[in-house]
Amino acid sequence: MISFKHVSKHYPNGTTAVDNLDLELPEGDITVLVGSSGCGKTTTLRMVNRMVDPSSGTISVGGRDIRKADAAELRRGIGYVIQQAGLFPHRTVLDNIATVPLLLGWGRRKARARAAELLELVGLTADAGKRYPHQLSGGQQQRVGVARALAADPPVLLMDEPFGAVDPVVRERLQTEFLRLQSQVRKTVLLVTHDIEEAVRLGDRIAVYGAGRIEQFDTPASVLGAPATPYVADFVGADRGLKRLSVTPIEPGDLEQPPVVHLDDPLAKAAARLSADGARWAVVLDDADRLHGWIPADAAEEPGKEAAGGTVRDHARRMEAWLPVGSSLKQAFSTMLQHDAGWIAVLDDDRFLGVLTPARLHEALRRSIDADAGGIARAEVELQTVADV
Repeated sequence: MISFKHVSKHYPNGTTAVDNLDLELPEGDITVLVGSSGCGKTTTLRMVNRMVDPSSGTISVGGRDIRKADAAELRRGIGYVIQQAGLFPHRTVLDNIATVPLLLGWGRRKARARAAELLELVGLTADAGKRYPHQLSGGQQQRVGVARALAADPPVLLMDEPFGAVDPVVRERLQTEFLRLQSQVRKTVLLVTHDIEEAVRLGDRIAVYGAGRIEQFDTPASVLGAPATPYVADFVGADRGLKRLSVTPIEPGDLEQPPVVHLDDPLAKAAARLSADGARWAVVLDDADRLHGWIPADAAEEPGKEAAGGTVRDHARRMEAWLPVGSSLKQAFSTMLQHDAGWIAVLDDDRFLGVLTPARLHEALRRSIDADAGGIARAEVELQTVADV
């Protein structure tokens, strides 16, 4: 969708911001440019919509050389999101979102209808559309900025540090909301950040910038597991094995299958099942095989409960530590720590699949690293750190 061929940007003072860049951005993917300040990543992004013109080389969007397009027309066909949203303070939220459709001649009614649709899509109420930007929180303003960029349904979305001006809690929520949104609209996104954690979480592919050039362009897992140069290894950090947790999903093959009992089972049956498996606990499901909780062996085997007609229901404990399959190993690790749990349940919608233990989490991360040639040796220290924790 976006192609850079031998693109350079030189300034009159002798500064080279981008040096002979060759890069192809796949359609429908999020490509993240990450690097330290002054490395050329923002210049690269701004050349796509001709906010900055390249000194040499060719940039194409959808197969069309952008130099052959009118600059204003080009920009109206490319979504653009910046830090702190950049909303017009004198216009309502709804009118802010409708800006580009109105410029394209959609007509006020159609433009505002599209704005209302996007307001809901980014998770804001209809009432928010009547407000002015200063009446919204920073996170809400950033959502409006994303909605405005999507208003004319552009194929390409440029995002320059879009979540950098909000606090960490709001940033994580916005990132989650953006990924949800991208799963629905599937735009070709070029995003700039200096935060490797954000790049790893959001990107389908990451371009790690050195000084004006790309040191590595690959998937997040490969960048973390097999850094191409010492610069990349240093940039992603010595804890890249831990960062890799965030890009490695939980898969059914990673799970253990513990003993399973049901709410209305007699305690004697639960005790027999636990004894036969030599287990200290069992997962408890309801009559529709949905996760209810767990029961420890000492609760099932306590004397006198069978005579009193006890059932699993009477002594099961609620299960708070669970995640859907496909969640990241980082989420799993965080959930274990949050609930002080030795394992977490993994679900497919309401269906119980199994449990993830620290040992299985370690194995899943090792398999992920093994999949990258040459990644094992460079990640061995980080793997041991995870195992120790």
